[in-house]
Amino acid sequence: MPSYDDPYDPKALRRIRFYVYLLPVIGVFPAGWQLAQRKGDRQERMICRMAVTIGLCWLLFYLLSGTGAHNTQSLWLWIVNTMTTSSYFLINFWLMLRVWQRKSVHLPGVSELSDRLP
Repeated sequence: MPSYDDPYDPKALRRIRFYVYLLPVIGVFPAGWQLAQRKGDRQERMICRMAVTIGLCWLLFYLLSGTGAHNTQSLWLWIVNTMTTSSYFLINFWLMLRVWQRKSVHLPGVSELSDRLP
């Protein structure tokens, strides 16, 4: 008899929530909501804080480089803007892959920064 994962298993649902938190741009909102409710275990709060930190850093760099590129018509600022967004999406998908592999989602520098934020 073939074995399969129970879709209603609490651990499977927990991993699905992790994927939602790590969705680029959209996942910042459920992660922030989860942090505001102060629910979840240590790992879930860590992933939520990391998702919010990465999302806010991306938004800050995106807006600053986009505004600077628009005002100065500088090619290198357009490249920085593009690289910032591409890096943000790649980091989030890499973290999703780490969740799928059941590995640690620790990012050097970002994890420490997100732990210090309220």
